[in-house]
Amino acid sequence: MRSYSDLFRTREFTPLFLSSCFRAAASTVSGLALATLVYRATGSPLLTALSMFGPSLAQVVGATTMLSAADRLPPRATVAGIALAFGAGTAVMSIPGIPVWTIFALLLLLGLIQSFGGGVLWGLLNEILAKDANSANSGNGGDGGNSGYLLGRSVFNMMHGIAQITGYGAGGVLVALLSPRVTLLTAAALYLAAAVVARLGLTRRAPRALGRPSIATTWRTNARLFSSRERRTLYLLLWIPNGLIVGCESLFVSYAPSRAGALFAFAAFGMFVGDVTTGRLLPPRLRARLGIPFLLLLATPYLVFVLRPGVAVAAAAVAVASIGFGSSLMQQERLVALIPDELSGHALGLHTAGMLTMQGASAALAGGVAQLTSPGTAMTVMAVASIAVTLTLAPTVGGVRAKGEPSESELSLN
Repeated sequence: MRSYSDLFRTREFTPLFLSSCFRAAASTVSGLALATLVYRATGSPLLTALSMFGPSLAQVVGATTMLSAADRLPPRATVAGIALAFGAGTAVMSIPGIPVWTIFALLLLLGLIQSFGGGVLWGLLNEILAKDANSANSGNGGDGGNSGYLLGRSVFNMMHGIAQITGYGAGGVLVALLSPRVTLLTAAALYLAAAVVARLGLTRRAPRALGRPSIATTWRTNARLFSSRERRTLYLLLWIPNGLIVGCESLFVSYAPSRAGALFAFAAFGMFVGDVTTGRLLPPRLRARLGIPFLLLLATPYLVFVLRPGVAVAAAAVAVASIGFGSSLMQQERLVALIPDELSGHALGLHTAGMLTMQGASAALAGGVAQLTSPGTAMTVMAVASIAVTLTLAPTVGGVRAKGEPSESELSLN
């Protein structure tokens, strides 16, 4: 599978893609509306940041208790059911007079549901798009082929970028012209559309693994995945540097309350450029060498926020920085080549859960620093931390397996 047209000729790719489009638009619109609602009610940068990314903290609970469900639930019903749950929760949050603590309770509940939802989604995508044999047999050289999963994931990422560009723009207009609560109802309708498309467009599939989901199974599979040094390093690179920069993004509303939608849109545009470049333009051998440089690009432009720039300069900085999110595709390509098919949902769900958990933790940290200093200072602190983590992990990327340690294929089968 070598082109985008090949993807859309795959029968189930299109409905899965469209359902995710609706969910991405709903998440974007509701996130901005909710952050605006909370900021107006509390005036707190910390609570505003947590309203957008705090629910991700529930992912760590799901990753340690519920993640085994990602491969043990029927994919079609689960994808549709999760979208329906988010639609109902978002509609409830639009009720006038609802207390702020109730909103956060609902957000945490939805975050817990989503903790295995990412594994179901990406495991299904990996199942629909057969992996390129070159990727599966790439060995330790990091020169895997352009797998169907990588190409498909890049299209999903580009779609998320476009949905964020249009969603934050449209959400900003809806919030300004109507109200945050009406905007939340619009998001709820989009979630409902996502559920309908998934239910009608996807075929019924059996779970990828047998047995009931359980905490013991989740812990056992997590330990199996972490038994490899290379996979551990990949997970850390996927979770920490990116999560710290999302902490910067969580402060956009506090940094520029009336122009936050523009900052989010420029960040989404940069992410779109990075995903196109990584997923379609860069050859495999070059991709393998650019993971660390892209992570450094992701953080470095945020250092300009120490000067508290205007919206125009800030928007340019976040657009350039967000190109670096393409690093995630590079690391995911290698991760997919190192996991057995029957664990694909769990392994990819662990990536998603860990990533979102780190985003929530970073939003809390960034909001706390901003509460004590300023949003611009907090963004700078988070960027410095991201650079430090990337430089710390960088020396282990090229030689992550010690002499005498079992090969990745052996670890995958044991």
